[in-house]
Amino acid sequence: MTAVDHMRRIFGYLWPRSLASQLIVLLLAAIFFAQALSIWIFHDERRIALVAAARDNLLARAVSIAELLEDTPLPLQSRILEASSSRFAVFWLGETPLARDPGQSRFEQRLQGILSKRLQHDQTVHVNIHADEKRGPKVRRTKDNDGDGSYSWRYVPKNERPPNLRKIMNKPEDLSLSIRMTDGRWLNVATSYRPPPGAYIPLLVQLGLTAVLTVLIIGFAVRRVTRPLKTLSVSAEKFGRGEEQEPLQLSGPREVQALTSSFNNMQDRLTRFVKDRTRMLAAISHDLRTPITSLRIRAEFIDDEENREKMIETLDEMATMTEATLRFARDEAHAEGAEETDLGAMLEGLAGDQKDLGHDCGLNLEKDVTFTCRPIALKRALRNLIENGIRYGGGVSIFAATTNGEVIIRVSDKGPGIPEDRLKDVFEPFVRLEESRNEETGGIGLGLAIARSIIHAHGGTITLKNGTASGLTAEVRLPTR
Repeated sequence: MTAVDHMRRIFGYLWPRSLASQLIVLLLAAIFFAQALSIWIFHDERRIALVAAARDNLLARAVSIAELLEDTPLPLQSRILEASSSRFAVFWLGETPLARDPGQSRFEQRLQGILSKRLQHDQTVHVNIHADEKRGPKVRRTKDNDGDGSYSWRYVPKNERPPNLRKIMNKPEDLSLSIRMTDGRWLNVATSYRPPPGAYIPLLVQLGLTAVLTVLIIGFAVRRVTRPLKTLSVSAEKFGRGEEQEPLQLSGPREVQALTSSFNNMQDRLTRFVKDRTRMLAAISHDLRTPITSLRIRAEFIDDEENREKMIETLDEMATMTEATLRFARDEAHAEGAEETDLGAMLEGLAGDQKDLGHDCGLNLEKDVTFTCRPIALKRALRNLIENGIRYGGGVSIFAATTNGEVIIRVSDKGPGIPEDRLKDVFEPFVRLEESRNEETGGIGLGLAIARSIIHAHGGTITLKNGTASGLTAEVRLPTR
């Protein structure tokens, strides 16, 4: 078995069987896939928008502070810078620019141009963007003597470091801005703005609520469809076993109601058809009894003894066939109810009856077998099989077991068997195989036909199979559910 076949086998075991479960799994998979794809596509949009808004606000504030400092006395400048700083951005004045070189990227040069136009004193502006949330330039870092990556504001001269620079010195650098003031000093702005992490909890809550509501709605909708379908399936199974069923109530969607109505009509037509045919068969068999009896009386007055005996023998055989057909029709016309039956006890009784008559009849029950059937009809079918095996095979062995939701019954005889091309013919009414069946032992050819009719009425199957050396095995399979 290849790996692909193994995976398919595992998937087949894991894949749900019911319609409701399959729909729920497919819809949940579609919802999770759509949500995951949306998150993957748009998860950075909010963060990028926040970074852009914060940066625009920061740059505008830097221009305002630079203009304000030009008109502010020196003693007050430090207080303005301290008040303007936050935990994401630090402003200070120094002799050394934080952004030592003008920005080289197109975006940096554009920002430098915008800021220069806003400044009234035509100051020099340096902008270095160190990280732009995946869509901007790569992170730009300086290196210390040991070659370890570090951040540019760590190398600001200690005498120029403002106290509040410590707030962001251990955070990733985002943007460095330096504006040259008219007195030659530099207004430095160090930023370490990072937007808050993605808010996945609201998304997970939304996804969970969507999944729960989907399961509830789909479960209700599918249950509304599958309940009448399940009822229809059970009724069809019982009807196939010959049990009479009341017409099903119409429920569910319009399509399911139409299906249920069609099943009710079919059941009614088939029931009437079978009853009409059974009544007709019984009537014909009953009406034949009188002319056959009349002919037999007339045959007694024939002088030719040889012809008289042959005619009487033929008429007796016809009478036997008529009585058997009438008895079969009467049994079919009698609607026997299905009930829970102990098959083991039934087979033990049949085997015991044959042993009491001195016949060879063995029984092997794998375990107790109990299932729902029409016991009188099934007992008649099994008796016909056992008597056929004893009559034509000298003795039988019976085996019964349950497996995979089926009852298996095998009746094996010790006779010569049946030609392979005639195995199906013996199920036809009044068929006897003269070359393999001794006509003197009796039988009119209805036993197997009756057995097959009863077993089919229970939703089962019957097959005949010759043994390897000799003998014939009749295998009966009946569903237990």
